[in-house]
Amino acid sequence: MAIFSVCSVARAEVYVYEMPDGSRMITDHPINAKHSRVVRVAPTVKGAGQLAAQKNSPVFREAPATYDRLIRRYADEYGVDFALVKAIMQAESSFNPYAVSDKGARGLMQMMPSTAGQYGVQDIYNPGENIRAAVQHLKYLFDTFDHRPVLVIAAYNAGENAVKKHRGIPPYEETENYVKKVLQYKRQYTPNYRIFSVAANPSGG
Repeated sequence: MAIFSVCSVARAEVYVYEMPDGSRMITDHPINAKHSRVVRVAPTVKGAGQLAAQKNSPVFREAPATYDRLIRRYADEYGVDFALVKAIMQAESSFNPYAVSDKGARGLMQMMPSTAGQYGVQDIYNPGENIRAAVQHLKYLFDTFDHRPVLVIAAYNAGENAVKKHRGIPPYEETENYVKKVLQYKRQYTPNYRIFSVAANPSGG
């Protein structure tokens, strides 16, 4: 169990820190402890302890760009689209590394422990391990479904056997909505490039 240090003050802001041993500390002022990191600034002290104790709460949701470096690293390593990985992360956990679903999926990419174990994950809540394993799994799904992103997204949600059984997106409302949501987020994270045409013989040349 994480140990919490709660400062009973009535200031306007409360800082929630993650310490090197994984514990959470709540304080009314910034600290300069080595290797600690602020994970959330709460507007008031009221309810901050409860939020920090519940790792699945919004208090641990990071900014969307927090894990871009890790996503880019493993997306490049395994040849998976960065925008797709980030879109799935948003749809799965809203960038909360401690998210847990009612089905038992965990972490940023909401991996089931059994699946994570297949990819050598030791700490499913560790962002680096969670993202790496998820990207490896996405690579596997791309190879399985002939590099068709829609089927890969559906399989990530419903399982590869369901996609194979229905020969496409399974007729589950949850999965159908999930695919739409991920594709929407993917468009959001895909860079927009402007294309300029250059004349072969510009006037005056």
